[in-house]
Amino acid sequence: MKKTYIIIVVTVFILSGIGIYIYLGFPTIRVPVTAELIMLGDLNEDNHWNKQDEEILIKFMHSPNDYPDRIAFKIDVNHNGLIDNEDINILFQLYKVENPYQAAESFNKGRESYPRARELFKYHPGNEYLQRPVFTLSNAIPKDSSLYFLSGIINDSHSPYQQELLREIYDEAVRFSIAYEKRKDLLEPVEIEYLKGKTKLCKSLLEKGQFFDLLLEVISLTEDGETLFFNQQTPFIQKILYFRDHLRELLKSESFKEFKGGKENADKIFKQIDQYISSDLSMDIQLESITTPRNFLKLENYAERAKWQYYKSTTKKHDFEQLVLYAQYDRRYLRAVSRTSQKLTDITVENHNLPMILLFRKAMQIKNNDKLAAIGLLDEAIRIPFGWVRSIPKNMLPSSIALENFLLPGNKEDGADKSRHWNVFGGISLYKSPEESLKIALAREVQDARLENYSAESMREFIRDSIANINGIYYVVSMRDQEK
Repeated sequence: MKKTYIIIVVTVFILSGIGIYIYLGFPTIRVPVTAELIMLGDLNEDNHWNKQDEEILIKFMHSPNDYPDRIAFKIDVNHNGLIDNEDINILFQLYKVENPYQAAESFNKGRESYPRARELFKYHPGNEYLQRPVFTLSNAIPKDSSLYFLSGIINDSHSPYQQELLREIYDEAVRFSIAYEKRKDLLEPVEIEYLKGKTKLCKSLLEKGQFFDLLLEVISLTEDGETLFFNQQTPFIQKILYFRDHLRELLKSESFKEFKGGKENADKIFKQIDQYISSDLSMDIQLESITTPRNFLKLENYAERAKWQYYKSTTKKHDFEQLVLYAQYDRRYLRAVSRTSQKLTDITVENHNLPMILLFRKAMQIKNNDKLAAIGLLDEAIRIPFGWVRSIPKNMLPSSIALENFLLPGNKEDGADKSRHWNVFGGISLYKSPEESLKIALAREVQDARLENYSAESMREFIRDSIANINGIYYVVSMRDQEK
């Protein structure tokens, strides 16, 4: 009996070992893979190639950004990530005969290659980001566009990396021009002056060959043109960026240099900021005597805490996945978030703003234009670290990369800090008001500086944090509803 028992135990042990070996050693599909089969060129999604698709294509060529990413994706039939002349020629031939086999036979009488019928279909997994192709068709920028000087920017005289930048600059200039065409007769004088200044900067960057910076400036112009309307802003919001710019100037001023050198006291810096608050915002605040807030970042000390938590709880797994896919793959966001710099180089907090604008805009799309829910989604995204980044040894990361959260903008000394400032105080503007949010933000930053005995470093971060707070307040309040 005992011998039989031993045999049974040994047998079970051997079979278990074989089972474990098979499970671990043999490749198996443990995650279901689902994908949509997309019929390229079928722009009206009726499962046919015909004249109706051709009509949509012609309209698309004149105003591509009036159409969603899915339509643009279907037009890239040569699979090169661009919308170019070859795509258009292939599709016109296909729409003419309405049959891919006949189209291939008759395309330029067989002297040029034409996609095989199977190549006109493409699987797109549901868990992958659908990247919009870069629009490169010539003569798409109207001659009255302020960026018309970018019309001939694409040429063959540059390196492959520069060519990529130039194509994206052209694509973005086309997108801006479409927004400009819709708004040019309704622009306020202040918007016209702002556009003139940005246009001058873009021309200067082009002349210097600084294509990466030029691309980000044009993306910024596009975002402003599509989402911000001066005449829909309150007087306070209209003026708050003047205050931000004065803070940036202060960081580079002789007064601040003298303070860092021990020749001036912090009260002089505070008094200068008080003057800016009064002249720019018509608010009477004395920073030295401002009431210390309770611990704002915990938020439980405010009546809106429960509501804030409720909207955070509306963040579902699918929402978070969409935002992460966007942050990992979207071409425009990746360009914007790539502008990081070495420690203490981004003194005036230039690197955070554009990526946060793009993230918030995407969050609004995901949350169906509910700004409170979008703030909650970003709050969750900023708080949650990504294990795959933390697994990278610190000595393997250059000093310009934000270790705390790779998907967010910033530099190593900032991490997710400035992103959180942007999002939190932008959110408080919705729960209270922009004015109240700024007061709370200033009180919070003064408290931090006071705890550090107004050291040069704490005063520098007081101003830098305030800049991030102001950007969040301005863009969260100003941004218009987004299309899905």
